[in-house]
Amino acid sequence: MEKLKILYAGSPLASSLVLKNLVQNAQNCGFEICAVLTNPPSSRGRHKELVSTEVANEAKNHQIPILEFDHIKSEAREAVQKFGADLLVSFDFGRIFGPKFLNLFRLGGINLHPGSLPRYRGCTPVPSAILNGDKKIEVCVQKLALKTDEGDLLARGEIELDGTETTLSLMDGDGKKSAVCEIGSKLLLDVLSETAKMGVLPKSFAQTGEANYTPLLKKDDGEIDWNESAQKIERKIRAYTPWPGCFTEKNGVRLKIIRASAIFSEKGTEKSGEVFGFSAKNENPQGIKIQCGDGSRDFVGSILGK
Repeated sequence: MEKLKILYAGSPLASSLVLKNLVQNAQNCGFEICAVLTNPPSSRGRHKELVSTEVANEAKNHQIPILEFDHIKSEAREAVQKFGADLLVSFDFGRIFGPKFLNLFRLGGINLHPGSLPRYRGCTPVPSAILNGDKKIEVCVQKLALKTDEGDLLARGEIELDGTETTLSLMDGDGKKSAVCEIGSKLLLDVLSETAKMGVLPKSFAQTGEANYTPLLKKDDGEIDWNESAQKIERKIRAYTPWPGCFTEKNGVRLKIIRASAIFSEKGTEKSGEVFGFSAKNENPQGIKIQCGDGSRDFVGSILGK
């Protein structure tokens, strides 16, 4: 019996970690990654050198053919069609696949989504969950649909949150493994193993509940409003690590805020945004104390200059 042939689509580090897990388990689960679709190299650093995506680098490690296109149009469809893939598997690719593209695959496509559906559809489910103070996040495998994240679900799992996580720690972890990628890989492998065995996708189930769409983040979204509560500001800093990062303006200088804690204390008389103290050497957490909008909580943060 021929193995299930998969085209994998993705670009950043988290997506490459999932790709690595899939490749390592492909033979035992009855499928093969016949090619990867990823973004073209981008210019980075002072010298603007072209750098391949993390998914492309991982594919090179396993001698998997790499397809790189700026747009998913006729040229991309022709290149993909040559591989005769049965199924498209996508994670963090960042583009919507049109009907002509999805029709290239006998079994259609599936997507790994690190957020509860339909509550956190869209491109920023993890930051949104942290901002809202959720106690857990879901990771879902869904059918790819023509509209963003509207496809039926094939599998889902949960990650408990303790209130210290950042988007970076959940998605990328230590660069070798992360909570999202570990559970996401397991869910995908279960789905792919059953698909390879049965020749069709497992039975799906509809999303239930109110649908919401998470926003695309912009650099300016990281500016701190000191009239907000310390707890809300602390969540924002964790949610916006690494992108877009948080900052505040002082005397025309932009100061980056890299981490923070919300602590309880007596109500202060300072105005929101005013510095009123510094942590002692033996005090935890360490940092600059700033008055926030709720009046009864202080903010302790580590701040770097521009």
